[in-house]
Amino acid sequence: MTKTAKTKELDKDTQKKLLQLNDFIAGSKVLKDKQSLLMGVLHQTQTLFGYIPATAMDFISHKLGVPSAHIYGMATFYNYFQLTPKARYQIYLCKGTACYVAGGARVLDKLKEELRIGVDEVTADGLFGINITRCLGCCGLSPVMQVNDDIYVRLVPEKVPAILAKYRRLGQPKKKAKATAVAVGGFEQPGK
Repeated sequence: MTKTAKTKELDKDTQKKLLQLNDFIAGSKVLKDKQSLLMGVLHQTQTLFGYIPATAMDFISHKLGVPSAHIYGMATFYNYFQLTPKARYQIYLCKGTACYVAGGARVLDKLKEELRIGVDEVTADGLFGINITRCLGCCGLSPVMQVNDDIYVRLVPEKVPAILAKYRRLGQPKKKAKATAVAVGGFEQPGK
């Protein structure tokens, strides 16, 4: 990847990921034309970034010679792809028939009220995101909500604040203990 003025403005992490994406594209076998790589490149982009940022779409457009609008269309057509970063705690609320009938809509309203965001949005601090799913496989225990890998059953709106408080506590950055370091041979050796 050549360093352009636009690339220099990107943070080092983004530059590194774009270089990895460039390597992926360079190592991919073109079947018919470069556009045939697009689906695989989008999957790799999501793997590297956790979502598909506009910067990466522009990069892919340039590398594959595919219009950005086409890339955006493909990325928004498939539910797998995300155009925004995921929250640290992804909340999936079931809106299948059993959960809906058992009061899932009231639980969703409480989540929206507590977090001050809507479905498919992420809180400003990046801690929570609300998503809808059609079934979590616990229909007999409805309404059901999943937070990352944790499942909550027989939910009522009154339980939502305590559940969110638990993840807020977990989501706080831990204070780093002060460690002394001594340089040895150009490398820091902790605690010496």
